[in-house]
Formats: sequence, structure tokens, C-alpha cells
Amino acid sequence: MNRRSRGLLATFALLAYAASAQDFPRTPKEYLQRMDTNGDGKVDEAEYVRYMSQGFQRMDVNGDGVIDANDGPMRPGARPIHLDAFQQSLIHQFHKLDTNKDGYLNARELTQPPQ
Repeated sequence: MNRRSRGLLATFALLAYAASAQDFPRTPKEYLQRMDTNGDGKVDEAEYVRYMSQGFQRMDVNGDGVIDANDGPMRPGARPIHLDAFQQSLIHQFHKLDTNKDGYLNARELTQPPQ
């Protein structure tokens, strides 16, 4: 894994935490229910990206689609993070989590460690 990928994954983890830290679900089923906006018992790519992007949107204080020094303190040398690049990373992660390749995440897939 290259440096850029590690940085995106670290950012992904931070933003995922920020999206759900207020009231973290206790079970895989609760986690799935938070993302499953249409109530079909599974999470599709759009639901996953929408939910996981909430942390980014909270951190993007000025709403310009970029997390950078204008949004608050950043670690020295950190590059700005653009929403579109972040969401592409989420899509990639979604497909890695979708181990049965059915285009959806069930509770087990959703809560498994990234591969």
C-alpha cells in the first residue's frame, strides 16, 4: 500500500468515526439500519457513500467540498482532501467489503475489517 493510499484510509477511518461517534451503533444490525435508508435490509453503494460522507461534510466547515486549512487545523504537510476523491475511495472500499459480489452489504459484510 502506497503512502497516498494509507493517507486516504486514515482519513476514511477518521471521517467514518466522525460520522457516527455521537451515538455509535452497538450491533451490526443497528449499524446496517443506520445506512439502510430504503429499509430493504441491505446497504447499496449509494447508501454506503451517503452515510459515510456525513463525517466529511461535518468537517468541511465552509462547505466547499474540500477539507483543508480553511476548515480548521490540519496536521502539518497534510494535503487537502476533496469530496469526490474521498467518495471514490468509499466506492472502492464498498466493493472490497462486498465479499459475495451481489452489489449490497449485509450486516456481516458491513462490519468486517477492510481487506
